[in-house]
Amino acid sequence: MELTGRVTADAKVTETKNGKKVTNFSIAINDRYKTKEGEVKEIATFVNCAYWLNTGIAPYLTKGTLVELYGRIGVNAWVNAAGEAKGALTFQVSKIKLHGKSGTAEKQNVPATTAVTEPADDLPF
Repeated sequence: MELTGRVTADAKVTETKNGKKVTNFSIAINDRYKTKEGEVKEIATFVNCAYWLNTGIAPYLTKGTLVELYGRIGVNAWVNAAGEAKGALTFQVSKIKLHGKSGTAEKQNVPATTAVTEPADDLPF
């Protein structure tokens, strides 16, 4: 299965009792649709992700980064202390593609585009 979304918080590397390391992070999948009445609705679906193959990816999985994930989806269900039924989507990631961070050019240290002050006379058309 393939999911594309934005990382909701910086990834954390944890270790199991057996000494195996895992990178845990969460993504938000945003969706927008129009109702029959013409009203635009926006919903976000949150998915908890686990990547077991290489913990070296963790520094790149920062809040706001757009990621494309491949793997298996699952569901966790439980009853909280108040007796309410709860559930969460989980995703066992087998492959990650990073598509960049959101934000303005200034936040990313990318120079802003500059205006051309002189007309270019050597255009090929």
